Amino acid sequence: MEWFTDGDYWLSRLVFQRALAGVYLIAFLTAALQFRALIGERGMLPVPDYLRQASPRQTPSLFHLHYSDRFFAAVAWAGCALAAALAAGAADQVPLWAAMACWAVLWALYLSIVNVGQTWYGFGWESLLLETGFLAVFLGNERTAPPVLVLWMLRWVLFRVEFGAGLIKIRGDRCWRDLTCLQYHHETQPMPGPLSWFFHRMPRPLHRVEAAANHVTQLLVPVLLFTPQPVASAAAGLMVLTQLWLVLSGNFSWLNWLTIALALSAVDFSAVAAPPSLPRPPLWYEAVVIAVAAGVLLLSYRPARNLLSRRQAMNRSFDPFHLVNAYGAFGSVGRVRFEVVVEGTDEQAPHEGTVWREYGFKGKPTDVRRLPRQYAPYHLRLDWMMWFAALSPAYARSWFGPFVARLLDGDRDTLRLLARNPFPDAPPVYVRARLFHYRFTTWRELRATGAWWHRTYVRDFLRPTRLR
Repeated sequence: MEWFTDGDYWLSRLVFQRALAGVYLIAFLTAALQFRALIGERGMLPVPDYLRQASPRQTPSLFHLHYSDRFFAAVAWAGCALAAALAAGAADQVPLWAAMACWAVLWALYLSIVNVGQTWYGFGWESLLLETGFLAVFLGNERTAPPVLVLWMLRWVLFRVEFGAGLIKIRGDRCWRDLTCLQYHHETQPMPGPLSWFFHRMPRPLHRVEAAANHVTQLLVPVLLFTPQPVASAAAGLMVLTQLWLVLSGNFSWLNWLTIALALSAVDFSAVAAPPSLPRPPLWYEAVVIAVAAGVLLLSYRPARNLLSRRQAMNRSFDPFHLVNAYGAFGSVGRVRFEVVVEGTDEQAPHEGTVWREYGFKGKPTDVRRLPRQYAPYHLRLDWMMWFAALSPAYARSWFGPFVARLLDGDRDTLRLLARNPFPDAPPVYVRARLFHYRFTTWRELRATGAWWHRTYVRDFLRPTRLR
């Protein structure tokens, strides 16, 4: 079947696969370094407790067969090793079936982690990585030209990511329609980056230009992905530029980088490097790809209907394997930033003059003089959930109490998630949490105080608590 492959996309496939393997590497590394405190046997939301209630049919995972922290670590580090090998091009050095097996194992390992990750893995980029990683299984290697059907399915993913985000903005917060959302977003986003202060302080007309450009890129440009070249390549290039702008303005885990990888798969690089002569794909491979494409088409019904719905859901999976999902981001934008500040004391009986010392977080704002750091594409899961907790205590109901208990116990795995432990010699006797209003300082305040943030006490989030 001459239509089945397109050799002009051999370099697009190579770039996409290397980038995807790099994202997988970051995702598995994040899991390996953080799981013990979050979902380990002694974690805040232990996997063994979850597995007693979860059905293997609803949450397919290797860990239904066996769980221990040592086994989870082995899965995570094995994923790191395999992802690194694929990023280095190992899949192109083996037969086609072996390359497909490598990508399938990588996808199955990460699916196993996500499906037991509970609250800590409830982010849209987890499903995006799984959906994209599943399609990568069938993209082939240098033993065959890229299959056209898989290339189109990757564009369908990219379309839903961008168009879904654009629709949920227009349908959601009024500030997206009057182009004022970005007057607040750079300050109130979950985890600002080192340039976020400067983005926030741009003139307001530029914020309006930002918002308008966002609507163009997310509502109009995605349609052009399905047009002939070079228009599709130009559309993908605009998406890459927009995502790089987001990379500069904040920390959004690997969402932007994975979107860039998807966009690059739609770019025709044949003018840059002439495609080599690639062999005809085997018949079994053609049959498998056609069957997968048919399955994706059937599973696309609910996500497509979701795009057209007035009650559009954001970042939702419709099947336990996360094969075809709904995406979206920032359907509403906060006007005010709240932060939960966690403090401890070693005094036996807190009183009005008690000295409380703050715990420092790696990514989320705490110290007002500390310029936000760049962590993305690495994902600081605790810091992100602290942002949600500040929005509403309901987001923290399942894990915040266990988090405080581990601070009182001086748990080493939990303390490794933090930037600063104010009690290095012995754990505190009491821990409390208070809610503050944070805002970026003005140019004048920054020059006068050296502080990037100004904060005002709002109320108690958790009254002083000790271990029984």
